[in-house]
Amino acid sequence: MLLFFALFALWRRRRAQIAIAAAALVWACGAGWFATPLLDLAQRGYDHTVAPAFGHETTIVLMGGGTDRSGTGLVPKHDSMQRIAATAALYRQCRDTGATCKVILSGGDPQRHGQAEADNYAPYVIAQGVDARDLTRESGSYNTYQNARNVAAILGPVHDNRLIVVTSAYHMRRSLRAFEAFGYAPQPYVSDVRRNDATVFPHFRSFENSELAAHELVGLARFEVYRWLHLY
Repeated sequence: MLLFFALFALWRRRRAQIAIAAAALVWACGAGWFATPLLDLAQRGYDHTVAPAFGHETTIVLMGGGTDRSGTGLVPKHDSMQRIAATAALYRQCRDTGATCKVILSGGDPQRHGQAEADNYAPYVIAQGVDARDLTRESGSYNTYQNARNVAAILGPVHDNRLIVVTSAYHMRRSLRAFEAFGYAPQPYVSDVRRNDATVFPHFRSFENSELAAHELVGLARFEVYRWLHLY
């Protein structure tokens, strides 16, 4: 939109065409014609949940997804609640096999809400059956790359134990690439999949999905460029 505003201000002879193009883009985002293919691309390959295989020693990593303010205080975002539920369910299944199961909550405070995501999520996973003795909080990361880096520092150089990464479908590809950068090959466990349908009238959900999918795709492209430049 900043580009459209700049063009509108500088290219006076084409203002009508620029305004029409900007309006069409806004409508396409809100009506889902832009959001749907972007979301499908971001979630490609991870649009369903696959049951993981537990090892003798299994570590489940929950990737932070933000917090929201509410009347009761700071709470996990909707997607984060689904990640919490999926992580707790996996932990219970893992314990049922007799394996040694650990959970790492990974997430700092990138939104500057005053509390790290890991600290905010901890009571929720404990309430859903995760033993506090099996829980580790990684509360210093501000992005996906730092999530993987800080978790790798906790796990150390031993890579032969089972590692499962729990996050939303749209975030999974970037999460796995981040862990691969540190020599890990985690199993993906999709906590939730976003759906979006093309409509005639704009909806807030489609605007949200457009921004979310674009953010993930740009983030993935940036990650690949940084890897190519040896910055990661």
